[in-house]
Amino acid sequence: MTFKLGLTGSIGMGKSTTAGFFVAAAIPVWDADAAVHEIYQGIGVTPISKLVPQAIIDGIVDRSVLKQAISKDAGLLTKIEVVIHPLVREHRTAFLVKHLNSDIAVLDIPLLFETNRQNRFDAVLVVTAPPEIQKSRVLARDGMTESHFMSILARQMPDSEKREKADYVIDTSNGIDAARTAVNTLIEKIRSEM
Repeated sequence: MTFKLGLTGSIGMGKSTTAGFFVAAAIPVWDADAAVHEIYQGIGVTPISKLVPQAIIDGIVDRSVLKQAISKDAGLLTKIEVVIHPLVREHRTAFLVKHLNSDIAVLDIPLLFETNRQNRFDAVLVVTAPPEIQKSRVLARDGMTESHFMSILARQMPDSEKREKADYVIDTSNGIDAARTAVNTLIEKIRSEM
């Protein structure tokens, strides 16, 4: 039986880097954002074209056009979720079937607590960092503004609540080596308790 570890954390906390440490340790990782990106280049094009035809450019969903449309129509996001979420679930299920023989599988889901999916996992790991480091990391991203950062934060559960709900917490503010060590220690702990 595969131990399913949910990986989550707010924007700028180091979740992608942490996921990379699991990959480096030969643990399969499913990335919800990457799955959506793949869906928007394939099976998601037709359903999105029916909702937001202008978002289809060169045969794929242009996410920036889609974001603009969502910002102008409050009900559009829900309509998109209705057609895309089942495709994401199928993608996730296919990943778990593919890695049925792995002792541990990590599922990287940014809004795991916000969508109340924590009970679908054997444990949840929250990646965290102090607010000033988080803000610095996010504002260093291309095209990111403080107002956009604040709007993203407004849709996410506060970091303190995520940490309270977590089974495991890794603080990424102590540097790459410390975070890598924490991941490897967690893998050993999970394996020792299986």
